[in-house]
Amino acid sequence: MTALAKQTTDQQPPVKPSGGALDKIKIIGGVELNGSIPISGAKNAALKIMCASLLTKDALHLENSPNSLRDIKSQIELLTHLGCQIRTHDNLMSLCAANLTSLTAPYDIVRKMRGSILVLGPLLARFGEAKVSLPGGCAIGTRPVDLHIKGLEEMGAQIKLEEGYIHASAPEGGLRGAKILFPKVSVGATENLMMAAALANGTTVLANAAREPEIVNLGECLISMGANIQGLGTDTITIEGVEALHGATHRVLPDRIETGTYIIAAGMTGGTLRLQNADLSSLHALVGILEEAGLHMEQDGDDIIVNRNGLRLKGVDIMTEPYPGFPTDLQAQFMAMLTLAEGAGMVTETIFENRFMHVPELNRMGADIAVQGNSAIVRGVQSLKGAEVMATDLRASVALVLAGLVAEGETTVNRIYHLERGYENIVDKLSACGAKIQKV
Repeated sequence: MTALAKQTTDQQPPVKPSGGALDKIKIIGGVELNGSIPISGAKNAALKIMCASLLTKDALHLENSPNSLRDIKSQIELLTHLGCQIRTHDNLMSLCAANLTSLTAPYDIVRKMRGSILVLGPLLARFGEAKVSLPGGCAIGTRPVDLHIKGLEEMGAQIKLEEGYIHASAPEGGLRGAKILFPKVSVGATENLMMAAALANGTTVLANAAREPEIVNLGECLISMGANIQGLGTDTITIEGVEALHGATHRVLPDRIETGTYIIAAGMTGGTLRLQNADLSSLHALVGILEEAGLHMEQDGDDIIVNRNGLRLKGVDIMTEPYPGFPTDLQAQFMAMLTLAEGAGMVTETIFENRFMHVPELNRMGADIAVQGNSAIVRGVQSLKGAEVMATDLRASVALVLAGLVAEGETTVNRIYHLERGYENIVDKLSACGAKIQKV
């Protein structure tokens, strides 16, 4: 371990997530949603930007951070374990990694959330070594980290896999710039290698890189910290390594998946929602297809106004693809909407295997969904019936909540632990717009 990593520091105790696996949500369906919903900062940006704090000894200040989410609390727990000093207040967060005490990300913390793997690149780049557990998270597919490892090896890292851990060390003099061609688009690998390259010697080119808005937001944060990055938002990102990064203040962009979820909620329930601090420009693939199904959306300053034309929704087909295609993280919610649409729609999942685990639960509520391989045919029904259902992953759990909002009678969603990983105050936000929903 490096001398810097052996230093000690005063630090907050690890953050313990509130609630438990036995918590449930009960919903009485059939109520229109009308009102305003504030959109939180993007979880999938904040988690990665928090890891960027490891690249400098100076403080990184985040605005619009969704601090109450379980995944954010898990990341705070991991970074605090490493010795990072973290303070939060409302949606503000301050992180300082001046005096780390460990370069090991242990299994007990990493298993809770796949985003923990994003400490690997920053630790390796700044300290020359890291030991990170292979990750856990939602059971929606293998999501291997081989592209992360291969890319770091191309930058000169020595990597061994032993007893469930990635042991990584940089060559003498640090990581080296490299031209890395991803055989397939990978959000996590793009982010990990972009952070590692920020402190590498020379120029790194990431070809066939992911283009998600969250990656752009991370890159903008790195640039504000002194990184030299070109090509954000394109499939070729060029990073010229610098000697050191410094502190900065950065704003996390609005959560496009939360935005899309509430747009779909308005389409399913009827009524009019104003989504505050939200941006349609990052949801082109969703907007066009929802308009085809019968929704109306418009940008009004920093807000989005969404409603349905009063007619029954129409069945449409979707296929998930890397950005700017249809987001896999909105597939389950869209399928819930199709259950009540006129006619039939086909949902094809190309990103993750095992991402149709919500189908049996929706069928328990009266939906008519048949799965064939990586496609599902959804035939619209007149109504769904309330039932007791089980959440299997983050996006599946919110799809069941949406179904409960329109189902006849009472729906109980069990294992809402998953829901609290990615949706801030969802019960309060929906209740404020008229939903009959409570956590028990």
